[in-house]
Formats: sequence, C-alpha cells, structure tokens
Amino acid sequence: MIPSPYLLYLGHSADFIGIKTSRGLATFRRDDCVGEFRHDDCPLTLDLPRLSMADAAARGAKTMVLGIANGGGTMGADLVADAVAALEAGMNVASGLHQRLRDVPRLADLARERGLQLFDVRDPPAHLPVGTGNPRPGNRLLTVGTDCSVGKMYATIALAEGLRARGLAADFRATGQTGILIAGAGVPVDAVIADFISGAIEQLAPARSDHGWDVIEGQGSLFHPSFAGVSTGLLHGAQAQALVLCHEPGRAHMRGIPGRALPGLRETIDMNLQVAKLTSPDVRFVGVCLNTSRLEAQAAADLCGRTADELGLPCTDPLRMGVDGILDHLA
Repeated sequence: MIPSPYLLYLGHSADFIGIKTSRGLATFRRDDCVGEFRHDDCPLTLDLPRLSMADAAARGAKTMVLGIANGGGTMGADLVADAVAALEAGMNVASGLHQRLRDVPRLADLARERGLQLFDVRDPPAHLPVGTGNPRPGNRLLTVGTDCSVGKMYATIALAEGLRARGLAADFRATGQTGILIAGAGVPVDAVIADFISGAIEQLAPARSDHGWDVIEGQGSLFHPSFAGVSTGLLHGAQAQALVLCHEPGRAHMRGIPGRALPGLRETIDMNLQVAKLTSPDVRFVGVCLNTSRLEAQAAADLCGRTADELGLPCTDPLRMGVDGILDHLA
C-alpha cells in the first residue's frame, strides 16, 4: 500500500482531463489528501489547500502523487525536478505514468539515500496467464465508452457502491492508474503485453460463487485508433454478463485526435456487443452513464431522459443522479 496522506500534483497542467488521477483521488479519497501542488501557471485546482513541498511534509503528507497523464506517459525535466523536491522534503513519490520513476537515476539514487520509496503504479503483475475464454462462474459488469476519459472509472465505482448499498457483495476491479490508487489494487491493463490482456482480466475477476459482482473498470474505446486493442482485451477477458456505456456529451473529437468524430451511442453499443459475444454469448447492455459535468442540471436531466427513450436503456449521470435505474435494470 502507498503510504498516505497524499500531496496531489498538478504541476504546470492546463488540461482538466490530464489531471484525472489527482482529480480521482480528490473525489474518492479526499480524507487522505492534505493538499495540492501546482505552479503559478497552472489554472486548475482541486479545491484543496495549495501547498509547497515543505508545507505538505510539515502537514504530514507521506507521498506526493504525480497524478497527471500525458501522451506517452513520460516525465519531462520539470516533473523530475518536482519529484526531486518532494523526496528532498521527505515524501515518497508515486506515479501512474508509463515512464518508471525507478528508471530515472536521479530519483532512484535520491530515494535510496533518503530511505524513501518510489511507487510505479503502472507495473503489471508478473507471470500473467494467457486468456482462455473458458466460461467461469460469477457475475461481472464492465463499463465501456465512446472514447477514453469519459467517466468509466467514476461510473464503475458508483455502480459497485450502489450494489453494496443494496446488500450485495460487489468489488471494484481497477484497470487504470487512477483506479488502482483509489482501490489500492488492480491491473494497469494498458501496461500489459498485448497477448496477456485478456488473461490479466480473467485473473483480476476470477470465478466466484457468492452471487456477488465484479464491477470492472473499462479502458479506452473500440473506436479509438490508439487504444482499441486494450478495449478488446478487456471485453474478452471480462466475460461480462452486463455492460454499461459511458459517454461525455458535447466532446468535439476523440481524445488526442482532432478531426476524428466520436461514434454514435447505438453504434458503440452494437460494436461492443459483437466483440464481447466471443467469450460471453449472452452479454447485454443494462444502462448508459453520461458525464454531464459541463451541463446545467435541467439540461443534464433532459438529455438523460431523451437518451433513455432513444436507446431503451436507463440513462443517468452517476455522480449527479445516482445509479438506481441501472441497478434496477440489472436485477
């Protein structure tokens, strides 16, 4: 486990989606966060106290979390310098980026000298199996999306919490760096060698016989040229009985690819069912989750109502409206 409390890193970020890991921790583990670190040119905030490295350590922060994401998951010179400052202040450093902290000699040497730890969250487990697609008992739900970063993790956590509130056993199965930091466990599926993705998910959500649910966090989109492979492996490994579609209304283009439009909701449903049926022939969609954070409350409610009518599925914003309609449909 990564020692808490945390200092959440925003750095020089100007991209709201790009700080999703820090934002997720601020949302779901706020009591474990003492503050945020950002430079003067960062216009974003998590509404936590803005602290220097020294102030955060004085307030008891044990780990600075580099909770940002960028194309390729690399660390620039500024980020490395900030990680050095955190270590010099006496904090451990955790990162979900693809580039490993331990592979930066300056950080590795300093952590060793200070008796501190570097946590690379995007390390997949060793000795992952190859997926088989063989049927296994248990109830599994997977979130899927029209694009990446549309709210799949938020929806997955809300659905797991909703099932538990109804007295059912339910486990949130994290597959990305933010979810893993929130849950304390999981598989960073986008760092798994392609041949082992479906096997990793079979291992993450194994057979169960307690009538409970594994609620599996989706990644990417079947329609995103960069990440469709990860999405496919998740669908095959999850062998889900139930799928929930996630979407952000009004998004201008696929994440990171200007000019490429998002697919339609019905098109996304049909494609995910086709792919999922390879290992789960009876799979079905049980609802739609919209990220309506950019809409006024009434406009969000109206859009969810229209979407439900058009698709014949319950539709909600899980953070603003809850997930009871989807769970009723799941029963």
